[in-house]
Amino acid sequence: MDGEEAVQEEKVELKASTEAVEFLSSIEPRELQECLFTDSLVTESDMGRELGEFRVSVQAAGYNGKPCYLVHAKSHGAIDNNPCGTSIMAYLTCGLETLEHNHHEYLKLKDYTLDRKVHMVRQDGRLIVKKVICEREEVKKRAFSFPLDSLQGFVSEASNLLILRVLARRKKVPENMTFLSFNTETRVSLSTYRDLGQKKQMVETEVVDVFGIERTISTKEDDLATWQCYFLFDGHLASRVQVGSPARMKLLQLPVHSSQEEDLKPVFEKRPLVWEEDMELYIKFLERKEELKADHSSYVKHHPELKALLADFLQFLLLRKPHDVFSFAQDYFAPFSSRQPPGGAFHSARTLRLPERQEIDKP
Repeated sequence: MDGEEAVQEEKVELKASTEAVEFLSSIEPRELQECLFTDSLVTESDMGRELGEFRVSVQAAGYNGKPCYLVHAKSHGAIDNNPCGTSIMAYLTCGLETLEHNHHEYLKLKDYTLDRKVHMVRQDGRLIVKKVICEREEVKKRAFSFPLDSLQGFVSEASNLLILRVLARRKKVPENMTFLSFNTETRVSLSTYRDLGQKKQMVETEVVDVFGIERTISTKEDDLATWQCYFLFDGHLASRVQVGSPARMKLLQLPVHSSQEEDLKPVFEKRPLVWEEDMELYIKFLERKEELKADHSSYVKHHPELKALLADFLQFLLLRKPHDVFSFAQDYFAPFSSRQPPGGAFHSARTLRLPERQEIDKP
């Protein structure tokens, strides 16, 4: 996305309910800490055929030096052998406000392709939204913004995933809980939650109790989109379905809790190394190697978004198989340009590696 692209100011006429705003302020840090885990479900058709997978992870992270939560959700698969999927990666404050949010959807048919990217970021008291939609050979771009004081009670798709976990652990959905959110066209809409109560669900060979929550996004044009999700007692997602869709996501295996995970961790015994070369030189080499490994590991640990970002990029790269990988990477990472000045490190590296192809750097 071009950093000089005109940003249109939008007005918000809808309002979140008082109950929704009070719910957000009632969430305690302890509750969010108990929601830091990963869910993994399989997507099946109404005939029981496996179509793909759905995965959601929430972990503690940092954003501009401040603590926050990193949410990464990914759904991918194939319908009638046509690749499709959705990816969400976002940073949220402890109050579930969206700091930065990336949403990517794609559909690849034989004679038709659709690629939609939406990037949101809080900046100078506003929420700036940029969209890039590639449909067949046509590319549409749009940028708009909202004053943050007009978005009280706004929740993004990433915020919704954490709200559902908190509600599931509380096993109660307050009455009249309606937030502001974006619909599929990135228009401000109402997002309402409803209690579905408890029921039984088969997971593996065990029948478990699950708690249901329904979420509906509606606009003034009465266009509705409804999802029904059921959760285990600890907040893990057990099933998810969009009303009217033939596909359903469900849990195939009960999650392993932390105490069990520790028991299942393999134990590797340390084996002494046999040196055949100069011991003094080799020890210096190993010391330097461990120093670098520790430094790299520390960087990755403090930037958990790195693995999620690279995993998404490689997935889309292998699906598309572009001839020009550098141009593909430039387009893919374009939504992140709002956080870096023009002509950043990627631009410089590409220019140094490919001096004979300077024309691709022209605007």
